[in-house]
Amino acid sequence: MTIDLNSDLGEGFGPWTMGDDDAMLAVVTSANVACGGHASDPETMYLTLKRAAERGVVIGAHPGYADREGFGRRVIPMKPAEIGRMFAAQVGSLQAIAALAGADVRYVKPHGALGNQAADDRATADAIVAATRALPGDLAVLAISGTELEVSARAAGVEVFSEIFADRTYLSNGRLVPRSRAGSVLHNADEAADRLIRFIESGKMPTIDGDVIELAAHSICVHGDSAGAVDMAKRLRSRLAATGISVSPFLKA
Repeated sequence: MTIDLNSDLGEGFGPWTMGDDDAMLAVVTSANVACGGHASDPETMYLTLKRAAERGVVIGAHPGYADREGFGRRVIPMKPAEIGRMFAAQVGSLQAIAALAGADVRYVKPHGALGNQAADDRATADAIVAATRALPGDLAVLAISGTELEVSARAAGVEVFSEIFADRTYLSNGRLVPRSRAGSVLHNADEAADRLIRFIESGKMPTIDGDVIELAAHSICVHGDSAGAVDMAKRLRSRLAATGISVSPFLKA
């Protein structure tokens, strides 16, 4: 059995860095690279893309609300058509920088509040999928498992893959526990690994407010901005391998 391991990278800005991207690129098989909305700038994008390409890591675009102060974790009121244009502008920017870096953007994954909104709101999901279809490169979608974004992509004939989170807890409705609530983030790598292995074996994810829920997964995300993220990713990969689960990208390099 195989599964992908991804992380959100390139989330610095100018001289300010977020996480240890170099170390994380040695562990993950897919990299979601910020596109200048919630984080990043052309130089940060270029360096992240170049390093990912050199390591053979599959690259995705990670656009979000243009809200650096809130790190893209606040909803900015926008009409669906405006969301689609914002999304296209950010992904297109990353594709342009990728051309300079000798890299190839293969998929999209909406960030933070935009990803959560696309999980529940079909109009937002449709706008993201329409923008993805319009962009060059035959891009796939990486979507939170069990969401409207998955449904929208399938309906439009866009290749879609499902994602679960190693370091976030779940509600019984299938959504992530809001970061404002205690217990929303897992910090213990072995606790996270135990949960993931049980999930992969059963297809059932525990929740903090009810029964287990059934989810599908092609990829596991470890957030690059979390404390101890690299150590968690290394431990997860080691534990998965010890259980006979290999780690490889959901899209072939």
